[in-house]
Amino acid sequence: NNDKEVVVLGIEGSANKVGVAVLRYAPPSTTNNEDEGDGVTGGGTYETLSNPRKTYIAPLGHGFLPKETSWHHQNHIVALVRSALNEAYPDETSPEKHLCAICYTKGPGMGGPLKSCAIAART
Repeated sequence: NNDKEVVVLGIEGSANKVGVAVLRYAPPSTTNNEDEGDGVTGGGTYETLSNPRKTYIAPLGHGFLPKETSWHHQNHIVALVRSALNEAYPDETSPEKHLCAICYTKGPGMGGPLKSCAIAART
């Protein structure tokens, strides 16, 4: 980004819910000295542009298992990424051009669902 904003796509799928978010950090303006920052956040602004989610619901009387939860995440992740990008930048034909990074949950959580999301992030 030329305006020094940082936009990331984050994927979280450590348990039975899988979610994708588009987040933006805008640093403080160099011409506006009102907000010098607090040394932690840097004084900029943080904004959640989108955050669609899908939840795996196990059959009645059963808990959610890693294999079935992984399949659920794999079946929904591409649509969630598209939805997140389109919600964040509705008038763009290539909203992915705004992304600076793709992030994902490394753990803790269920191995199968985490792996599904990690593979999606790396692909």
